[in-house]
Amino acid sequence: MFNSIAQIMVITLMNLRNLPQRLGTSSVAVFGVACVVGVFIGVLSMASGFQRTMVSAGAEDVLIMMRAGATSEMSSGMGYDQTQLIANLPGIAKLDGKPLSSPELFVIVDIPMRTKDANANAPLRGVEPMAFEVRNSFKIIEGRNFEPGKNELIVGRGAQQQFANLAVGSVVKFGQTEWTVVGAFESGGGLAESELWCDAKILQNAYRRGNSYQIVRVKLDDKKSMDTVKEAIAADPKFNLDVKRETDYLAEQSEPLSKFIKMVGYPLAFLMALGAIFGAVNTMYTSVANRTREIATLRAIGFGATPVAISTLVESLVLAVIGGVIGSVIVYFIFNGYTVSTLNFASFSQVVFDFAVTPDLLVQGVIFATVIGFIGGFFPAIRAARLPVATALREV
Repeated sequence: MFNSIAQIMVITLMNLRNLPQRLGTSSVAVFGVACVVGVFIGVLSMASGFQRTMVSAGAEDVLIMMRAGATSEMSSGMGYDQTQLIANLPGIAKLDGKPLSSPELFVIVDIPMRTKDANANAPLRGVEPMAFEVRNSFKIIEGRNFEPGKNELIVGRGAQQQFANLAVGSVVKFGQTEWTVVGAFESGGGLAESELWCDAKILQNAYRRGNSYQIVRVKLDDKKSMDTVKEAIAADPKFNLDVKRETDYLAEQSEPLSKFIKMVGYPLAFLMALGAIFGAVNTMYTSVANRTREIATLRAIGFGATPVAISTLVESLVLAVIGGVIGSVIVYFIFNGYTVSTLNFASFSQVVFDFAVTPDLLVQGVIFATVIGFIGGFFPAIRAARLPVATALREV
């Protein structure tokens, strides 16, 4: 056993030292694996970034209330009277004696993109003062907040980066109404940063929504108070609501697009991986062919078939891991934090998010590269082990 391990180490080190002599063929394998890992991580980092944006600002102690049966804000609706009943439910936190309850209105507006000659659907949210207290991470980073009763907007950091004419001081027109941008805000890198906010009453008038809203956000006095709220709603026939934690609601909203990205990304990576495997197989067969006399000599002086095979497989794995690391590093520096926007299938509006090349994705990329290297080196390793010694020694 010890002798076999020693043989494996000797042959492997010799193979690795000779890699510079086979730089051309080895580089092909490394490049192929790097490309596959780069695409694999790049696509999944898009899904990861989208999910992080959707759920990062969600809170366990905040509930989303919508009309029963509604799947998103767009399909929900409730009147003013019901929003007031919700505010008085037990289990809701209070600030200076007022319930932390935020009725909100949500509409889609057409707005030009900054980076291309096209328009996009931007979410315009009408809120009341409690909206800023219900959200833990809201912060004005430029200008000021809008004043109730005025046609003023504050815009999310992401929306300001992706959509045109949203600089503080700009005037934009949606429908027949002009709005002045008076501030920009952050909200923990979450979904709200893709939105434009204004006074709910002004938005109701501008879009002829009467005194209606679409959802109510409430902050619980304790994370465990959700059951208390749901029991009170179930006991009162005046309510016809679905109640979800904000974190669960946002996770559900992110699921369709995340699944779509992965549905496209995994097959694409698989097809590219097949090409990389064939490249690795070709590289290792070439390596074995070039070392036929060397391998035969080693076998003739007492080295076993298994150490020869394992050393060939290790060489393939090393090349693949190098390619995986190179691909991971390049993708990290190019894509991590890169800001884009895409259509959220749940709300039919643009969501601005950053690609997120997470440590978990980097590890997955290297593991993927290792699998490619193993498959690519397996059959050449068997060939090296089965190489007839007498025949190989006669080859030039």
